[in-house]
Amino acid sequence: MAHFIALRPLERPVTQRRTIQLLAVLVACVFAVFAGRLLIAQVEGDRGIAPVVSSSDIDVAGIEVDVRGDDAQDARNKGWRDAQRKAWAKLGGPKLSDSQLQSLVSSIVIENEQIGPKRYIATLGVIFDRARAGRYLGGNAQKSQSAPMMLLPVTISGGSTLLYEKRNPWQRAWAEYQAGSSRINYVRPSGAGGESLLLTYGQTSRRSRIWWRNILDEFEAADVLVPIAKLEYQYPGGPVEATFTARYGPDNTYLDSFTMTARNAADVPRMMSEAVLKFDEVFTQALADGKLRPNPTIRYSSEGADPVLQRLIEIGRAAQAKERAEAAAAAAGEQGATTGEGAATPTPTPTAAVTATFVVQFASPDAGAIDATLAAVRATPGVRGAATTSLAIGGTSVMSVTYGGSIGDLAAALRSRGFTVNQGSNALAIRR
Repeated sequence: MAHFIALRPLERPVTQRRTIQLLAVLVACVFAVFAGRLLIAQVEGDRGIAPVVSSSDIDVAGIEVDVRGDDAQDARNKGWRDAQRKAWAKLGGPKLSDSQLQSLVSSIVIENEQIGPKRYIATLGVIFDRARAGRYLGGNAQKSQSAPMMLLPVTISGGSTLLYEKRNPWQRAWAEYQAGSSRINYVRPSGAGGESLLLTYGQTSRRSRIWWRNILDEFEAADVLVPIAKLEYQYPGGPVEATFTARYGPDNTYLDSFTMTARNAADVPRMMSEAVLKFDEVFTQALADGKLRPNPTIRYSSEGADPVLQRLIEIGRAAQAKERAEAAAAAAGEQGATTGEGAATPTPTPTAAVTATFVVQFASPDAGAIDATLAAVRATPGVRGAATTSLAIGGTSVMSVTYGGSIGDLAAALRSRGFTVNQGSNALAIRR
């Protein structure tokens, strides 16, 4: 009996421990299922608007017509001819007949139209073929473009910020903009898939040149433009006031701002289409003023660096190489004098090392590790330049390193900087 009583207190804790273990396993399984769904949900949803293909044709938008005719079709034909004349006059072209203008027109874009039995009211866009119309317009048809500028259209409404996380009217207005006749070479991401995770409002305030270089290189752009639309809804069904701000560059530099008002929520797309044209004027003026020059601090190549600074660096490296050669010659001369082997060895003339580019793999658990590794590699003696070619946060990233010497010399130099180096045929793997 005493033995039986001694065992019972031990059985209850064992049962409780098993129950707790089962509950812990169940909670872990539930968490894993929901975590997987959350990760998938980050790139799910209705997002991504492919921009229209930009042509070199001359686009004149926002032409308003109000004409009457014998019937609806006759009124519409008259309206289209009237739009062609108004668009041609807006371009400052010479006086031409309707048949001549018709031969220059590539297409008519219907922005908004109302058709009655004998009346036609519409807002149209007229696109002229540049090859045919350019001979009449002269210098107005041929304009140099800017460097490729990546576009990040930001919407601020109700205290929240939106870029490519979901489809929105501001993104659509820029995607549908025909930029072929603009002097600004826009690079417009679609925002589909992983782009919505990479291009966020937080990126516009990031100052790290390394991240900006990787993003701009991914989209083959030289700099960034940030058109911001801040919407304020007065009351349900009422007017919408918008403040538009133009910024550019990795430092989010201010360019200009303006305000517009939409009659109601349904009128917001129309307002944003007009705002895009206004932004293009702002960016074009900034280009003419010399403000939209590609920022040299976010270029991969060393061509944008100050040539005087580059020359000083080269002189310093040559002086270091000469000092090492003289020290080696002096040590050899002392050894020869000690052993009685005649005259000292003459000082050899230092020769420039052959520059080569090598692939270097490195662990990248987070953004700070990437910045620190790149900074350490670039500070290694003999390294001419280093830039990431593939990023994998939480995994292994790859950089391209230009070095004045062999891959063995580079491995030795990196070891002296505290790296553990594994050497392959034409690649290195480093870690701290």
